[in-house]
Amino acid sequence: MLGQLSGFIIHLIQSSGYFGVFFLMILNAAAIPFPSEVTLPFAGFLSNQGHLSLTFVIIVGILGDLVGSAIGYGVGYFLEEALILNLIKKYGKFILLTEHDYQKATGWIKKWGAPFVFVGKMTPGIKSFISVAAGITEINFVKFIIANLLSAIVYVTAVSSVGYYLGSKWNILGGYFRRFELVIVILILIAAALYVNYKLKIVKLRRK
Repeated sequence: MLGQLSGFIIHLIQSSGYFGVFFLMILNAAAIPFPSEVTLPFAGFLSNQGHLSLTFVIIVGILGDLVGSAIGYGVGYFLEEALILNLIKKYGKFILLTEHDYQKATGWIKKWGAPFVFVGKMTPGIKSFISVAAGITEINFVKFIIANLLSAIVYVTAVSSVGYYLGSKWNILGGYFRRFELVIVILILIAAALYVNYKLKIVKLRRK
């Protein structure tokens, strides 16, 4: 299935350029996981070949991610949780989403809030569902958008640039994402714990 998705992504970007990148990033951020680890590196490769501008790829990638994330947040916010769970049970396998992914994403957002949105949006396996999870948990929308924007700037710039510099070897990036998924999650948890510890110290200092 991933091979078919990759083929579709490549064809769409080749035929429609920046619009294809924008559209695919919207879908990815709105919990329809057309993998960004294919979209962005391939767009970066086309920039390397002179067919696209890397700067514009990054800009439309960030904008697409923001639009898709706002849509995903709205879906999570306005739909009943029971309905979302039922849809995941029935159709999750078609969009590579499991009930375990749902529980993991919503649980971490409830615990860490907007800081986890920042890191979760860069985490393989759950990044496509983070926006919906944020809507379900009803975290502050402004904080969500800010965290999402900062994450998108880092992620889109980095992954597109790697695709640019890898050139014809752009497609190896997806394999590295999956291989180091556990390492990435552990690093995210450590970063989140350090952030919370930092905030707690600030609160204690203010109380003194």
